[in-house]
Amino acid sequence: MPQKVLVNLATGMEDPERVTVAFLVATAALQQGKEVVVWTTKDAVRLGLQGQAQGEACEGCPPLERLFQQFQEGGGRLLLCPICVNSRGLADAEKVAGVEIAGATPMLEWVDEGTAVFSY
Repeated sequence: MPQKVLVNLATGMEDPERVTVAFLVATAALQQGKEVVVWTTKDAVRLGLQGQAQGEACEGCPPLERLFQQFQEGGGRLLLCPICVNSRGLADAEKVAGVEIAGATPMLEWVDEGTAVFSY
């Protein structure tokens, strides 16, 4: 079984259900003892900013604040694409503690042949 899980998230709060599913997968993998990276691109990079991952995507969905907290406390890594951050003028925006700016090269260096990949 894969010991690493990469979740590629290209959608931000314009589709909160997709964000919820991505973090549900990520937190479930952490609970199974796997190393987990959520690599955000496009508008999903905004999730690494203070106050962005908030609310409930749907009736019965867990609050994003709780999922995000579980992800962080479980040791998950949230990587923000630097090109996406810069193109949106967010380089100087206040980031959530522990968030990393990391492009494709560092992400691919982390991945190995046994990594499970999910894309949302």
